[in-house]
Amino acid sequence: QVQLVESGGGLVQPGGSLRLSCAASGFTFSSYAMSWVRQAPGKGLEWVSDINSGGGSTYYADSVKGRFTISRDNAKNTLYLQMNSLKPEDTAVYYCAKGDGLHWGQGTQVTVSS
Repeated sequence: QVQLVESGGGLVQPGGSLRLSCAASGFTFSSYAMSWVRQAPGKGLEWVSDINSGGGSTYYADSVKGRFTISRDNAKNTLYLQMNSLKPEDTAVYYCAKGDGLHWGQGTQVTVSS
């Protein structure tokens, strides 16, 4: 069965960096676009970034453009989100999702606070 397992979240000071990972299994990872989506406390889901199946095309929400970088390693079946210059408003649970939207991970908490 499809499994997506995020890791790498934590507590970081404003201006700091984190790299999230999403380990995928149970499907042909290299055939699917992948996404990162987040949910801040008390708010709805917010799309963060997409990457196509080959990794050559990436897309970002305006709120993270220039600070976050999505990437993937199809040989390792792993999706990444490098987050730099973090702000308190980036505090959220971050989810990776399979491109068809049918499968999501359990999420990893990112807290940006001094």
